[in-house]
Amino acid sequence: MSASPNVAEKLPLPSAVESRSKEKTRGGRRKGLIIAILAVTAMAALAIYLATRGWETTDDAFIESHVIAISPQISERVNRVLVSDNQVVQKGALLVELDPLNEEVLLETARANLASSEAKLAQSQAQFTANQADFAQSRADAAEASANADNAAKELARNTELRKTGAIAQRDYDTAQMQALSSKAALESKRQNALSTESGIKVAAAQVKAAEAQVTQAKALVAAAELRLSYTKIYAPETGRVTRKNVEPGSYVQTGNALLAIVPPEVWVIANFKETQLDDIRVGQPVDIKVDAYPSHKFHGHVDSIQSGTGSRFSLLPAENATGNYVKVVQRVPLKIVFDDLPKGGPPLTPGMSVVPTVDIRK
Repeated sequence: MSASPNVAEKLPLPSAVESRSKEKTRGGRRKGLIIAILAVTAMAALAIYLATRGWETTDDAFIESHVIAISPQISERVNRVLVSDNQVVQKGALLVELDPLNEEVLLETARANLASSEAKLAQSQAQFTANQADFAQSRADAAEASANADNAAKELARNTELRKTGAIAQRDYDTAQMQALSSKAALESKRQNALSTESGIKVAAAQVKAAEAQVTQAKALVAAAELRLSYTKIYAPETGRVTRKNVEPGSYVQTGNALLAIVPPEVWVIANFKETQLDDIRVGQPVDIKVDAYPSHKFHGHVDSIQSGTGSRFSLLPAENATGNYVKVVQRVPLKIVFDDLPKGGPPLTPGMSVVPTVDIRK
C-alpha cells in the first residue's frame, strides 16, 4: 500500500503528455514543409535548367546604329539652318547654308587669273607659230644661198681653168672670184640666221609650256574655289533623323566642329556575352530580342558576326597582365545581332536602348 504513491509520482501528468505530443506534431509538420519547399525548389531549378540549357542570354546588350556627324569643311558664318531636332531628312536634303560671299570673291579672282593665263598662253602660242614661220623662211633662204654658193664655186673653178689658157680676161676671173666669196659669205649669214630662228623656236616652245602650266594651275585654283564655294551648302549624306543639333543662324563655325548628327534607320544589337557562353554560339543562329523600353513587344533576329577579340582588348587603356598581380576575370566578347523584318510603324528603336537577347543554340 506504501508503493502506490511512488508509482503515481513517476507517471507523467496529462498536460505534459499533451505538450510533448503537440511538439512532435509541429516538428513533423515543419520538417515536411521544409522537405516540400526543397522539393519544389529542386523541381523549379531542374525546370529552369531544362528550359534554358538550349539558350544563351545576357543583359549586357544595347541597340547600335550608324551615327553620322555633320561638320563644316570651311570656317564661315551660318546664314540658314533648314532642319530642327529629331526631324527626318532625306539623302541630299539641304541642312545648313553658310555665308558664300568670301568664297564667291575667291572664285571670281581665280577665274580672272585663269583668263589672264589663257591670254598669255595664246600670245606665246602665236609667237611660237611666228618663230616657226621665220625658221622655215630662214631654212629656205639658207638653201637658196647654198645653191648660189655652189654655182659660184663651180663658175670660179671653170674660170680658173680658162684663165690658165688665157681664154678669159683677168677682170672676168676676178669677178668670178668675188662672186664666189660673196656667195659663201651670204650662205654663212643665212645659216646663222637659221640657227638664230631655231633658238627662237626653242625659247617660244618653252614659253608655251610655261603658259600651259600657268593655265593648268589657274584651272586648279578655279576648281578649288568652286569646291570651297560648294562647301557653303551642307547636304544630308544619308536618310535619317537629325539629332544633337548644335548650330543656329548667325553663329560662326570652325572647320570640323560638330553641327549636328544624322542617325539612319538601320539598327542592330551589340551583345556582350561572357567568353564561357560562346562554346555553342554560331553565326546565323536565331535570337529572341526583348527591348526594355517595350516589354510587350518581342523582336526576332539572328547572330550576324562575332568580334575577333574581347571588349577589353580594344578599350582605350587595355589591361597589362604582364605586370603586377594577375586576377582572372571572365571576359566579354561583343556579338552583332541583326533584326529580322522589323515591322513598319512599330515602336522606334534608337541607339543606346537596353535589350536582352536570347540565342537559340540548339540550331
